[in-house]
Amino acid sequence: MVRDVDHCSLPLSETKPLKGRLVYQLYATSVLINICLILVYRFSHFPATGRWVWLIMSLSELWFGLYWILSQSVRWNPITRLTFKQRLTFLPAVDVFVCTADINIEPPVMVINTVLSVLAYDYPPEKLNVYLSDDDAGSELLFYALLEASAFARHWLPFCRKFEVKTTSPGACFSNNEEPNEVLDGIQFSHDWLLIKKLYNQMQDRIEAATRVGGVSPEIREMHKGFSEWSSDTTSSDHQAIVQILIDGKSSMSVDIEGQMLPKLVYVAREKRTHCSHNFKAGALNALIRVSSVISNSPIILTVDCDVYSNNSETVRDAMCCFMDEENGNKIAYVQFPQSSYNITTHDLYASCFRVPNELEMGGMDPNGGPCYIGSGCFHRRTALCGDKYSKIFKQEWNTENTINEQESTSVLQERCKPLASCTYEKDTQWGKEVGLKYGFPTEDFVTGLAIQCRGWKSAYLNPEKKAFVGIAPTTLLHILVQHKRWSEGQFSILVSKCCPFIYGHKRIPFTLQMAYTLYLLWAPNCLPTLAYVIIPQLCLLKNLTLFPRVSSLWILPFLYVIVTQYIYSLYEFVFCGGSVRGWWNEQRMWLFKRTTSYLLAFSDTLLGLLGLSDLGFTVTPKVVDEGVLERYKNHVMEFGSDSGMFTCLAFIAMINLLVLFWSLKTMVMDSGTKVLDHLALQVGLCVVVVGINLPVYEGLFVRKDEGKMPTSVTCNSVILALTVCMLVIYS
Repeated sequence: MVRDVDHCSLPLSETKPLKGRLVYQLYATSVLINICLILVYRFSHFPATGRWVWLIMSLSELWFGLYWILSQSVRWNPITRLTFKQRLTFLPAVDVFVCTADINIEPPVMVINTVLSVLAYDYPPEKLNVYLSDDDAGSELLFYALLEASAFARHWLPFCRKFEVKTTSPGACFSNNEEPNEVLDGIQFSHDWLLIKKLYNQMQDRIEAATRVGGVSPEIREMHKGFSEWSSDTTSSDHQAIVQILIDGKSSMSVDIEGQMLPKLVYVAREKRTHCSHNFKAGALNALIRVSSVISNSPIILTVDCDVYSNNSETVRDAMCCFMDEENGNKIAYVQFPQSSYNITTHDLYASCFRVPNELEMGGMDPNGGPCYIGSGCFHRRTALCGDKYSKIFKQEWNTENTINEQESTSVLQERCKPLASCTYEKDTQWGKEVGLKYGFPTEDFVTGLAIQCRGWKSAYLNPEKKAFVGIAPTTLLHILVQHKRWSEGQFSILVSKCCPFIYGHKRIPFTLQMAYTLYLLWAPNCLPTLAYVIIPQLCLLKNLTLFPRVSSLWILPFLYVIVTQYIYSLYEFVFCGGSVRGWWNEQRMWLFKRTTSYLLAFSDTLLGLLGLSDLGFTVTPKVVDEGVLERYKNHVMEFGSDSGMFTCLAFIAMINLLVLFWSLKTMVMDSGTKVLDHLALQVGLCVVVVGINLPVYEGLFVRKDEGKMPTSVTCNSVILALTVCMLVIYS
């Protein structure tokens, strides 16, 4: 029997379990049994010699086993979410926060492309309010760029609306040099496309010209009274609060060329003084929360990094389906979308796209209470972000009118907001503690999401087929390693603080969600067992010291089963998530590189920080690269080129394994190989795998002649150090 159902009574979203989980669960159970057998072997076969080495290997395998168990929390029962945008009957107002930190690293043109992309959302413009936070620069150049963007928006938004443009960043839209075809695309579209592209190029040229000279001309300063906020004494670290409403949604200048209302657009640079702590991105977002509460006070807040543009004009409606769902919407504090990058190479040279976390692991957190907050591309319920606890009787009143006095003049509003963006406003308040984003951690997003969920809220993960947000990935190995050092350091600092999920989340969030959080917080400590596995078995080959079962022993079967099946499943999982075999191999390489450099430094720095010997900092990844670097990146050639301690560490490990492999081959030839292979097959195999992973390192050390090769100092230091260590082991 079929009956008509009103859209109001139908769910706005639904979840579906991922297929094939029963097979996976049976496989995982078999792996767990074999992990237990490995540990039984380790602790029941302690040798008479080399006991300390054996103990280190045993503890490393125990660590890997426990970490694998933690990983099951995001793989045991992942789900996917579907939304039904056509069933929405009401759309609440949304405040969009775009954050930027350094104009020298994040070019103004890139920033305004992000701003324009969110201004052009397929959403009622009177319910969309965009705020740009000039976090650390307080730059008149960025203000000028935003002023240019506000003028260009009068043409860009009608174009996007008229032709239903989905990728609403003009830079991305016009990145393809091919012009539209009048036959295929239509005469009107071709004409308008060329006209808008010309306007965009002119705007881009003006902004880049101002950037090159490092300032704006007197003629430009006369364009807007907001330039009076900057004086000759203004610096990036010492300036007053600046709030400028460029599009107020009320004046005659707040409409596009077709007479349609434009979304509000606001520039904010919070006050900076050298004697005041500013708490990096978390402090900037908290200032935006306060400023926006006066200007628009929308119930939903979207946070976006300045290098991540909107790639899907319907993203806001997708998020609203989660918040406004009749059955589960009131439980949702935030809706997280995955982060993607437009400049990923064919086989993802630096494993930058987080393929498996985006496609599988985040969905695996969803049924346990929801995904973590990863900083950008996240829609928040304002009340939850501001510290409210979830209550079963809570029900959001979406239809309530905004409490802001629309009759208040723009200049009065701006002056009212400035004290909220001052550097002393938060003194003796709960901001950064119980209200807004939490302070004290480089990964402020991660710990803020945990705190929100510990207040009883749930979160949701949406991964639509057309990516919602697209950013830019680092194009050099050093930038990737530095980025992961900051992330893993911030995450490990959470683990060793009172915000540890197993302590802070005890009886507040499900145990499986505690496990899922800890899976990422343990990135840094993973360096220790990894280093043990890529150095100790190899050095023991120099002394013919056996660390694994003989090939002729049945005890080798659990080792082989875990190693082979884990590699096969890892490859299947990666390909299932849209990757390639070569991309998977690059993922394995970067897994090793990060664990032996980024995570090692993060681990040591965090421990030093606990002793008061090091300070946690915030590093912005550069978004501008040299043409030569970019060309090598596109050709899948790894970029070394810097005299970094991280590269010395990589090269040292690579050389240790190469030298030991030569030694082992020599030993097998001299001893006819049979006895050696029976005793040391797994160790030799491990050495071969590590050497294979490090092939790009050997090329950088000895083969390449371009500017991206390993510096001579790194080559000499690593070779000498590796030879010294090997000689000490042989003759000890």
